[in-house]
Amino acid sequence: MLKSNKGFTLIEMLIVLTIISVLIILIVPNLSTRSESVHDTGCEALVSVVESQVALYHLENGDYPETLAALAADDYITEDQTTCSNGQDLNYTNTDGSVSVPTAIE
Repeated sequence: MLKSNKGFTLIEMLIVLTIISVLIILIVPNLSTRSESVHDTGCEALVSVVESQVALYHLENGDYPETLAALAADDYITEDQTTCSNGQDLNYTNTDGSVSVPTAIE
């Protein structure tokens, strides 16, 4: 009688591991570029939110806040809304109420 051994052979396991390794090598670099675009999109959204709160402050008080910290002190934004998720502080100009993200110098 022949015995039926079920399972993977060593060659089959090596082939599966090779395929998984190749997929990881192809996917991991794409993930790092995706996280940069996620941070950029998050910063753009944060700028829009803070700009709208600056406009609301201007409507209610007749003047722009001196700093983003002053805007946070008056409870229009929270302290963590002055910094993007990638660690960059937002730029704020109190003469016209504009908010922006610093551009990277390359």
